[in-house]
Amino acid sequence: MSTVTSSSVIPLATLDEARQQLRRRGQLKGRQPDDAARAQVRALIGEGPHRRDLLIEHLHALQDQYKGLYRRHLVALAAEMRLSMAEVYEVATFYHHFDVIEDDQTPAVRTVRVCDGLSCQLGGASQLLSSLQHELGMSGVRVIAAPCVGRCEQAPVAVVDQRPVPQATTKQVRELALDAQASSGQHPASAPGGQFNPGALAQAAVTTEADTVLAPAHVDMDSYRAQGGYGLLQRVVSGELSGDAIIETLEHSGLRGLGGAGFPAGRKWRIVREQAVPRLMAVNIDEGEPGTFKDRTYLERDPHRFLEGLLIAAHVVGVDAVYIYLRDEYHGCRALLQGALDKLHAHPPCALPRIELRRGAGAYICGEESAMIESIEGKRGEPRMRPPYIAQIGLFGRPTLEHNFETLYWVRDIVERGADWFTGFGRNGRKGLRSFSVSGRVRSPGVKLAPAGITLRELVDEYCGGMAEGHTLYAYLPGGASGGILPASMADIPLDFDTLQPHGCFIGSAAVMVLSQADKARDAAFNVMRFFEHESCGQCTPCRVGTSKAAQLMQNPVWDAALLQDLADVMGDASICGLGQAAPNPVRSILQHFAHEVGASTAVQGEGA
Repeated sequence: MSTVTSSSVIPLATLDEARQQLRRRGQLKGRQPDDAARAQVRALIGEGPHRRDLLIEHLHALQDQYKGLYRRHLVALAAEMRLSMAEVYEVATFYHHFDVIEDDQTPAVRTVRVCDGLSCQLGGASQLLSSLQHELGMSGVRVIAAPCVGRCEQAPVAVVDQRPVPQATTKQVRELALDAQASSGQHPASAPGGQFNPGALAQAAVTTEADTVLAPAHVDMDSYRAQGGYGLLQRVVSGELSGDAIIETLEHSGLRGLGGAGFPAGRKWRIVREQAVPRLMAVNIDEGEPGTFKDRTYLERDPHRFLEGLLIAAHVVGVDAVYIYLRDEYHGCRALLQGALDKLHAHPPCALPRIELRRGAGAYICGEESAMIESIEGKRGEPRMRPPYIAQIGLFGRPTLEHNFETLYWVRDIVERGADWFTGFGRNGRKGLRSFSVSGRVRSPGVKLAPAGITLRELVDEYCGGMAEGHTLYAYLPGGASGGILPASMADIPLDFDTLQPHGCFIGSAAVMVLSQADKARDAAFNVMRFFEHESCGQCTPCRVGTSKAAQLMQNPVWDAALLQDLADVMGDASICGLGQAAPNPVRSILQHFAHEVGASTAVQGEGA
């Protein structure tokens, strides 16, 4: 056996060298964070450890503070959250309201977004955008087109930083954009002391064209409780009114999800209540469907009615935590809702579950329930494959009750007044009430609380004061951008769940956009297809490529009907989620009902014809 001599021993690293080597292994690969950037990030998000699901909230904090996401801050944020730079970067670049900029760049002094949604286009948004880009081009103010901002009744709308400008003119927006005061870019605060009773507004106009106030007075907690608010919740928590009785009332009322899908609310509560604990709840107030603004209208006037419905649902179903997902465009609503939550926690009517208010970041796809779940978890808002359904495996892998804002908003009124009160409304064989967001060529746009089953002609004549001066009805979109387009000759179809499907359309969130003889249906279809192209998450090829290809084909004076129909079929059959599946509806509608506008000799027959 050979003997190992001291001269043949391979020296090992010293203890200090070994520690440095381990420290290097624990560091992020690539660019390392500098101390100044880490200090700036910590000043905003605090000391760690940091929850992974708060990544988007932390990105908002940086964006708000520095008017952009500098790369040095993204590197520091990744280090603070113990995430890879790739994870942080892919989330930051997914959402439209985050601006990733180089360290040597200077962000825009202000950002002006001009809504280019259909209703705003009808109101002159293209001319507004062009004139603002010309007049503000050398001022350091960034002027860009933006998807629907949820104020369709106030078209055209621009947003200066976080301050909307209803019925905007070039002069108004220019003055705000060039105003050096920081408050000129902030949403005004809502005052307490408002009076609002939605049940008394049944079969009435909730808002009219005169409602251009950005922050109407709201029903504060003291006023709400003085009017019996949270009394129903306390009866449920005390056991005076059982969870089974609540669910039965909802089932008898026929209340369905009012975000678009229309799933029966009572049945959903039963399904989730049967799942294993812990259970969670996610509330969707993303409301990104072009033409829709009903949730914003109710929330900014009466937040506690919604919160009482939320808490009743949470107690009956037995959830441990609630996550409220609010679209980023609703800055005023976010401040109002956070204030209402603070009051609720300061003076709780009962033991409360954990409630977290989450801020969207400008992605229509997050209105899809599973994409919203992904976003709440701090990820890219990409829809999940189903099954499993989120009622079984949802937020953080737990059974999740998902609801739209307005569905919860009506829980108190339906339970207190009884199911018969709700079913006592209706026309043409339908039952219940529907909140229609009406915009376009009508005399009085706004939210209209009308009987389910009302027709478009009745809705315009009885609730909107008729068509706007000089305009006659030509066509309408009964369910927002994805709900299809119908001609005036079909304005007597009942507007409700399941009544429009035979005609290739659906009611969705009841966003009604009205066109006149001054408009072309093909232009409306092109506008919404461009919207879908912009908002596709890009996860699946049929939607990502299909919306882009369709938009290209729709610009031609004469449409290739057969090719567009084939494209529509592929998108409808093969897309992962409702965005890609519903995006072809406007195309099919034009080919079926407005063939004369696109040079087709006859309407193409196909699915939905």
